[in-house]
This record gives sequence, C-alpha cells and structure tokens, in this order.
Amino acid sequence: MILYSSNKNIDVQMGALKILLHVLERHGEKLSYSWPSILHMLRAVTDASEKDLISLGFQSIRVIMNEGLATIPVQCLDECILVTGAYGTQKTDINISLTAVGLLWTATDFVVKGLISKSVEKANGMNEEAESGGTTKEEIISSSEKDIRQSPLKSVVDYNKLFFSVFSVLQKLGADDRPEVRNSAVRTLFQTLSTHGQKLSKTMWEDCLWIYVFPMLERVSHLASTSSRDEWQGKELGTRAGKAVHMLIHHSRNTAQKQWDETIVLVLGGIARLLRSFFPFLQQLNKFSSGWVLLLDFVKNGILNGSKEVALAAINCLQTFVGSNCSKGNLENSYVRSVLDIYELVLQTSPNYKNDSADKVKQEVLRGLGDLYVQAQSLFNDEMYLRLMTIMHLMIKSSMNPTDNDNESGSIPALQRGILEIIPMLRPTTMLSSMWSPLLLELLCYLNSHDTPLQKQSKEMHEQKSDATNGAAHAFFEQNHLNNSSAKMDNAIGCGWGILFIEKLVPIVVNLFLEAPQNERFNASPEVIQCLGRCMNTRRDNPKGTLWRVSAECFNRVVVDEVTHDSADCRSGLSSYKISRARFWKEVADVYETFLVGSCGRVLSSDVPSVDSVTSDETLEMTVLTIFGDSVLKLQKDAPVEVLQRLVNCLDHCASRTGSLPLQTVGLVPLHCSRFSLSCLQMMFSLCCCTKGPSLCATVSETSKVSSSVLTKRCEIILGQFLTDENDLGARRLPSVRIEETICVLQELARLIINRETANSLSMPLYLKEALEKNGSHGRAHLLALLPTFSELVVSRESRVRELVQVLLRLIASELGLQRLT
Repeated sequence: MILYSSNKNIDVQMGALKILLHVLERHGEKLSYSWPSILHMLRAVTDASEKDLISLGFQSIRVIMNEGLATIPVQCLDECILVTGAYGTQKTDINISLTAVGLLWTATDFVVKGLISKSVEKANGMNEEAESGGTTKEEIISSSEKDIRQSPLKSVVDYNKLFFSVFSVLQKLGADDRPEVRNSAVRTLFQTLSTHGQKLSKTMWEDCLWIYVFPMLERVSHLASTSSRDEWQGKELGTRAGKAVHMLIHHSRNTAQKQWDETIVLVLGGIARLLRSFFPFLQQLNKFSSGWVLLLDFVKNGILNGSKEVALAAINCLQTFVGSNCSKGNLENSYVRSVLDIYELVLQTSPNYKNDSADKVKQEVLRGLGDLYVQAQSLFNDEMYLRLMTIMHLMIKSSMNPTDNDNESGSIPALQRGILEIIPMLRPTTMLSSMWSPLLLELLCYLNSHDTPLQKQSKEMHEQKSDATNGAAHAFFEQNHLNNSSAKMDNAIGCGWGILFIEKLVPIVVNLFLEAPQNERFNASPEVIQCLGRCMNTRRDNPKGTLWRVSAECFNRVVVDEVTHDSADCRSGLSSYKISRARFWKEVADVYETFLVGSCGRVLSSDVPSVDSVTSDETLEMTVLTIFGDSVLKLQKDAPVEVLQRLVNCLDHCASRTGSLPLQTVGLVPLHCSRFSLSCLQMMFSLCCCTKGPSLCATVSETSKVSSSVLTKRCEIILGQFLTDENDLGARRLPSVRIEETICVLQELARLIINRETANSLSMPLYLKEALEKNGSHGRAHLLALLPTFSELVVSRESRVRELVQVLLRLIASELGLQRLT
C-alpha cells in the first residue's frame, strides 16, 4: 500500500495492485489490521486517469465484495461499500461503474442475511432467557461476552447502517449524468426494496422512504426539468466527401432531457412495484399520508408535463396500484377519489391538446378509468359515479374533431375506439341502480350532439336526499335532455363524431339500455327511440350506409322489449311513468311514420343497387314491418288510442302506395316496392283478425277496432280503383300489379273473421248490427259493409276476380242466414 501511494510510476503502481489482487485471492481471509490501508489504496485508484489502473483496482474490489465481506473487520464494512460506490462514480470506464452497481446488489444480499440472522438470534435468546428462569444476571452477562468473543462480526455489525450505506451510494449514483449508470442504480434501489422489503422493519421502511426514495423523486424530477433539450450528434466515425460522418442516435435518446425521462420512467415503475407489493404495510407508516400526497404530485406532474413515455409510465403506476390493491380489498374510498382527481385534472388541463402523443396518453387515462371503476366499483357512491361521468364527459368532448369525421382509412380513431371499449364497463352496480337513467341520458346526449354542463348536474344530484335520489335524478336529467330534443344526427357528425363511430356507439347504448332495470330505464326510453329514429332516417341521404341498418335492428330490439315486458315495478311513481310512457308511444309513432312511410318500399337512389343489397334491404324492411304488426300493434297494452290511430294510419299509408298510383305508372313499380305495399295490406288484415280464443282477442281488441274501419275503407278504395281502371282500359288487360292487389284483397276478406267488438265498431246501419247480434253471427260482418262494391265486381272481365266475389257473396248469405229456396 505504501509502495502505491509513495510512487507515481505507473508500472510500480500496477505491480502493487497485482500483488494486492494476488493476496486477496489467496489469503484474503487471513488479513486483519491491514484492511483500512487496503481500502484507502483502492479508493485512491478511482482518482487515477489511467484506465488500466482503475480496472486492476476494481478487480480487487470484486474479489472483496463477492468473497470477502464475511471476513472483513466490522469497522471496515461501511468503508468497503463506499469504495465500491467510488468505482461506480468514476468516469473513466462506464462498464466498471455498471459492475459496481451490481456489486452493491450483492452487498444488500449480505446485509439482509445478517438482518435475518440477527432477528433469529434475538428471538432465540429471548426464548432461552424465558426458559432459564433461575439463571443469574452475572451468568447471562458472562454468556453474552462469550458469544461476542466467539462471533464478533455477527454481534457487533450494524446491519441497518450498512443497508442505508448501500442506499446512500445508490441514491448518489441515481443522479449520475450518465444515463446507463443512473438507470442501473435506480433499478437496483427499487429491486432491493421489492425483493427484501418484507424483511425490513417499520422504522427502516420509514427511513428508506423519507431519506432515500422521496428525495430521489425530487432530485430526478428537478434534474429532468432543468436538463438540456438540444439534440446531440453521435460519435464521429470518419469522413465522407470531406464531411464528418456521425453515429446515428435514436430520436428517443438524442437529448439529455429524453434520457432523463427514461430515468423517470424507471422511478415510476419502481414505485408501482412497491405499491403493488407493500401498500397495506406502507399505510401503517408514520406520515404515509404526506408521502402519498408527494407521490401523487410526482405522478400528476409526470402526466401533465412529462413526455409521452413519462406520462404513460405515470398512468401505469396508478393502474398498477389500483389493479393490485382493489382486488385484495386494500383500498379505501379516499385513495380512489385521489386517483379520480388526477384523471379529472389531466383532462381539464388540456382538453383540446391534440397530437399522437396526447391521444395515446388520453387512451391510457381512459383505460385507467375503466379499470378503476371495474376494480373499485364497490367503493363508488352516487357522487363518485357522477364524477366518473364528468371525467368521461371531458374525454368524449376532447375526442370530437370535425376534421376527423371522414377518416380516409375507413377506420375509427384510436381514442374513439377506446371510448367505445370503456362505455360498456361503466354499467352501474346494484348499489348504483339510480345512476342508470343519468348514464343512458348522457350517452344519448352525446349521440344527439347535445352539450350539457355535467359537472353542475353532478353537484345538484349529490345534494339530493338519498330517499329522493331516484325521482330527483330522473326528473332532473329528463327535463335537461328533453329541452334539447330537436337536435339532428347531422349535428353529431359535424361536431366530430364520424359515421363509423356512431354506428358502433348505437348498439352499445342499446345494450346498456336493455340491461338496465325496468324501473330505472323508463325515463330514457323515449330518448332512445328518438335517437334510433334519427339514425334510421339517414337512409334517405345514404341508402347504401350501414348506420340505418344497425339502428333499425336496435330499434326492433328496443320496441319488442319495451312492449312485451311487464312494467308493473315502474308504476310506483305513477305520474312520471305515465308521462314517460306517453312520450315513448309518441316517439314510436314518429319513427314508424318517418321510416316506414318515408324510406321503406321505395326507390331511394338513382343508382342501380346490387341484387344482394336489394335482398338484404327488403329482408330488414319486412322484419321491421313484422315486428311493427305482430309485436307492437298486437301485443301493446298501454298505447293511447290516438297513437294507435296514428300507427294504423301509417300502415294504411304504406298499403295504399300501389293502389294510389295512376294506371300509366303502376306497372313501372319495382317488385320489391309492390311486395312491401302488399305486405302492409296483409298486415292490416292480420290486425283485424281474431281466431285464437278470448284471451288473445282481448289483447288485440282495441287495435282490431281501430284497424277495421281503416281497412274497410282501404278495401273499398282498392276495389273501386280496380273497377275504374278496368272500365278505362276497355278490352285491354290491367297491369299485373293491380290485378294481384285486388285478388289479394278479395282472398284476405274471405279469410278474415272478426270478433264482436270489432263488428260493432264497423260503419253499418244499426238494424244490421242488431240482426247480427240476434243471430249470434258477427265474424263476417265486414263483408256486409262492402256488399255494394261486390255487387259491381260480379261483371269484371277478370275471371279470378269474379270467382272470388262469388265466394264472398256466398259468405254474406251464410252470415245473414239466407239459403236457397229449392
């Protein structure tokens, strides 16, 4: 050692270090008093400028740290760790620095083993003392002194101090200006706590957090914020054409700040591991609440002011914390609120900041919100749920961009895809059942391009008494949304909703609506029908689009469910239910009037559609028509009479298309149009028919009475038009469409059997009704109302028409009880 320090000759110093290395490798365990000098010498080597000297000196440190820690005198252990740290901070050879960090990890293994051994010995000593109740104080002291002489290292070593010495060195290296070194130090520090944390006492944990971890957060954050943003050039490799050629540096690492960002990402990852593994224990530490506030500030700053990588790491830290602790029941309501606070602040701070990085961050915030609610939904109350909706409101608003609604790639922007993924996750739990109506109405508000001050609504909702939560929430949201019911679907697209997004959003909203309890969704049902109607009406402007098809299918599902389900549970608030139900039926009538009359069975485009397209559209139209007749008109129980009249008139309007066309153009009607008109006519006959017994007749009686008078008039008009056209054409044959329609009417009239109530509602002389009542015959009463028309058709030139009229006249005679005289 004297030879090294007194001689500045490199060769002599190299020789001294080689001798030291040889001694340590062969006889290191026999050394005793020379250790302070050895460590002093090895530390002095770190100040040398010669790389070979430092490399040779470090070989000795490696031998000591890997093999000699157990034999070093107690008083030298701390210095040994500091010397290892000195090799980590030297700037001559980065590989030595990185290896030195690895040796510090080895040192922590040694220290933790000592802590465990000390803890076991202490426990054993207490047990022995308890068992040896007759041992004198002098004997115990003598025994302790004997143990110290036999094992001085284990008895005297302050493992706590050694542990913190390692952490002190790692903390210093964590601020090194070389990114590889500081990143390695940060990984090692957090890996040490993650691996050995369960073996540390509460006091040691408090010191680790407040002396090393939190100061490291502040230090790294400060150095990152003050680092240079100037781009670097890589190392010069040579020249080409007289110009220098530099090594390429990836754009993610070409500035000092970007490399500091990488360190922050590692710090956030380390914090996430600690929270995942030790959060229940950490909650018990003194001043943890203060540390939690510091940690949230660090995370919040990372999301708001950091790069994309830092922001994503900060969000991942929160997601890891929530996901790992909610499932175990370790989280309290206050922690969930604090996470919500951060997400809300992030979206409030930069709602209109748009670029790829910002969208990626918002996607992660969105995913974090969904995970938070799914994992911690048992901790949510009405007020917190409305806050969650407020945050979603900010997120959805920020995704609206009028320039993106016609995406050239034909795909939905990533942020909007994320919104579509999270919305189904927000379904309220049983404890939050009163939130169904606000959720549905808010989603419909977005779909209809309404803008509502949701934050204010949340506050007002929270102030309601718990007993009045349902009624107040329903009334408040219903009034607020119904005031804006005149918005058009074009507004939604114009405000940034692409047509593809709306196509995906519609079935999601409908699925949520159908999942909602009956007594919670009735307020939203009129808005759902209205919204679907608007989407279905896009067919006139875009008949080849899929939005109207998706909406029509969803509309069918909703009306069937609303009409067929028993709503007895909803009648607790009878007044509000009746008002909402009346609006529901009004909206249903509006949709059928607009869609069936305006879009179905028509030629909507001058382009020639494909056969598959025509078939698909016609199938969907027939499905809508079938559900309209068989599920809505026949099964309804509470539709107002005026609505029934509107619905039947709508069906009659569609049935009249072929018959209302002039003779010159009726033959030009496309087949699918005439088929739809004929199907509507047949559906009207079906509504009037009652042959399945009293129970079914009672269900459709009201609809049958409303339909019968309309149907009778329609039949009279069709048959009269046939007579007029036949007379106008003379010997020429009528178009097949007109003949088929007339034959269909005659055939259906022959099949139709009506009930007594329907017969009494027909427009016939009173004496006929009394006669039918007396004879107990009423099933064919509708034929009597059309008898004058039949009498004119007996001379028709169309043989099939004459034959069917003869059948009808026989049925009338039978109904009146008339028979041949002979």
